[in-house]
Order: sequence, then C-alpha cells, then structure tokens
Amino acid sequence: MDQGKDNKEYVEKLIRLNRVAKVVKGGRRFSFSAMVVVGDKNGNVGYGFGKANDVSEAIRKSVEKAKRNMITVPVRNGTLPHELNTTYKSSRVLLKPAAPGTGIIAGGHVRAVMEAVGIRDVLSKSIGSGNSVNVVKTVFRGFVEMMDGKKMSIGRGKALKDLWG
Repeated sequence: MDQGKDNKEYVEKLIRLNRVAKVVKGGRRFSFSAMVVVGDKNGNVGYGFGKANDVSEAIRKSVEKAKRNMITVPVRNGTLPHELNTTYKSSRVLLKPAAPGTGIIAGGHVRAVMEAVGIRDVLSKSIGSGNSVNVVKTVFRGFVEMMDGKKMSIGRGKALKDLWG
C-alpha cells in the first residue's frame, strides 16, 4: 500500500448506519452495516460499504474500502465543469454547476459527497428512489462519466483556454 496516500487528511462522512437482526435459536443476533464517503476536499473522493458485529468496526471497514476506491473528480472554480444527469437502478441525480457564492443546494446524501469532494457551488436534484446507497452510487457513476477538460482539449486539438474561456 502506498504510504503517501495514507498521510493525507481525509474528511469522513457517515452516509448510512443500519442495524440488521438475524434470528437464531437463542434469539436475535444483531450486526451493523455502514456506508461512508471519504474525500480530501481537493477533487479526490471514494465510498465504501462495511459490515460487522460492532458499529465502530463496520465504520472502520467502510472507511478502508472508501480509501481503496478513490476517484478523481475534475473541479473547476469550486463547481462542476458541466451538467450531469445520471441513473443507477431507479435512482436519478441531476447535478448542475452553479455560480460562485450559491453554495451546495443538495439533499443529505448528495451534499455529503459534494462536501467530501471539495465542491462549494452546485445545484442538484435527486429523482426516483431515495435509497441512500443507490443515490451515492448514482453520484459516483456521474463523476466517472464526467469529462475532464484537459482530455477534451487534447482530443479536440484546442487549448484549454479556448474551450473554457
């Protein structure tokens, strides 16, 4: 494992903590599942899902998985470079770039992801299923599909300044 990646300061946001009961011969056996979003507020973000018999162990597992599954999101002037409309299962999320000073106009799950990424201004709408796991996966699918300005400029044979002004 790369030591340089572990030394960074990460923001951890707990998205969902769920207690699950399994009925056994002696009664109920409880376990916990946790979903966490981890980001460095500088364009790198990841999510993880962990299960354990203890709350703190479930959160620790999910944080480890989130750090392993980090992606880089292109952030332009504290907002997104372009509009996104993505779906995952029956969850749909619309993300729009916003003018500076607008703030994060988003629901709880999307807001946590945006704060972890470091996006300060964005407009969003979550449509369809409100399942927290599916909403977060929808946002991450949109981040993966997002076009990076540097790659676009190279592909089009233009300068980055010509594309974005």
